[in-house]
Amino acid sequence: MYKFEKLALSIRHMIEDGIWKAHNKLPSLREQSELSGYSLMTVLNAYQELEAQGWLYAKDKSGYYIAERAGLAITSIKETLAAHEKIQINSVVFNYLKDTQAADMIPLGSAFPNPELLFNSKFMQLLSQHSKRKNSYLNHPNMPPGNLELRQIIAGRYQLQGISCHSDDIVITSGALDALNLSLQALTQPGDYILLQETVFYGAWQAAERLGLNVITLPDDLERGFDLKAFEKVLKQYPIKVCWLMLNAQNPIGYTVSAGIKENIAQCLAQYQVHLIEDDVYQELNFGKEKPVPVKYFDQENMVLHCGSFSKTLGMGARVGWVFTGPYSNAIQHLQLMSTLSVSPLLQNTLVDFVAHHHYEKHLRSLRRHLNQNKKRFYQELKARLPEDCKIHYYPTGYFLWVELPEDMDSQQLYTDLLEQKISIAPSLLFRPKHAAQNFIRLNCSFEWTDELARAIEQIIDQIEHNKKA
Repeated sequence: MYKFEKLALSIRHMIEDGIWKAHNKLPSLREQSELSGYSLMTVLNAYQELEAQGWLYAKDKSGYYIAERAGLAITSIKETLAAHEKIQINSVVFNYLKDTQAADMIPLGSAFPNPELLFNSKFMQLLSQHSKRKNSYLNHPNMPPGNLELRQIIAGRYQLQGISCHSDDIVITSGALDALNLSLQALTQPGDYILLQETVFYGAWQAAERLGLNVITLPDDLERGFDLKAFEKVLKQYPIKVCWLMLNAQNPIGYTVSAGIKENIAQCLAQYQVHLIEDDVYQELNFGKEKPVPVKYFDQENMVLHCGSFSKTLGMGARVGWVFTGPYSNAIQHLQLMSTLSVSPLLQNTLVDFVAHHHYEKHLRSLRRHLNQNKKRFYQELKARLPEDCKIHYYPTGYFLWVELPEDMDSQQLYTDLLEQKISIAPSLLFRPKHAAQNFIRLNCSFEWTDELARAIEQIIDQIEHNKKA
């Protein structure tokens, strides 16, 4: 049992024993911390847990009070904010990545699209040509902030979306995760508060753990993708330094947030002077006529650091990312020189030729078409086969399906059972805090439907049915 759960249970017992009556005010967070010996974060977690269960209610600028328990409507946990005092996920992610590396594994838990779709013969041809040129191995022109021509090309792609951008605003990085980590490190100090979505790419949780940050999470909104009221509430209530959000083809759930909501997010960031690290690695994998705009499109005060990558469209072999830094270019370059140093000159020079001559756009059109077809087929097959008490959250973008299992099922146990059958899935523990519901899995639907995949899905369904009976 976590510390906050022990404190919450103690307070609940005092309420049940009549020591605290309905509508009595509880000690403030600081007073309760001094009384109990727990940290402020532990006390806050305990109070919010009791509020979610209907034992407490909060008054703005006043504190927490004992609820009228009889006949009280229980507040949904999804309507509350959550604070996380200590993040411990790196070992979970490490074990997951090691367990799913086997060549004979059916990779439905993979984070990368089908490599058959990412492979591009023209890119490989250009790479081969550059490998024979001495200049393509020279580090100096490719040191931070990176290859000038590549930065100019990326800046031009922003401008085509109506986003003012100069090559000096771009820093080339060793993939998107490098861009995201460098951005977070440049903007925070240990002990700072950051805001994450409740269900989010595990790299965000890993970065928070590594940098010693306090995390506040927003509840998921599976219809609109983002809860603006909760967002503004957390900016008012906590000293948030940075938000890390993914709003286009969000990993792991898959939704894309509307432009109207993104504009409101930008306005809130400006009002409360909070920075956003925008993780937008899947922006190119939309199935509509136009790719969705990022929050950066609405950013008037340089509050947004926008991060992208070529690795989700060209594969891990093209692990080159970037961050649209605004005024933080020097800080990020300084951190980069002290860590990853520089990105492969060979890859940077190859990307210049590949993107500048429109090979990239042709590749993207083919990639989107196949991903759209494969995801639709997966969805249709899963919808026809999965038990009725499972729900598929489908969004027309990207290549993930977020599957909701029966309420009392542990997706981590399902993941472990399926590993023995050489099938990988991504359990929700990778993306959500431990105390959140863990009855979700993410499936990678970028693969062409085959008899082998059909058998794997049947094995997953059989295992779900078996675990329900256990």
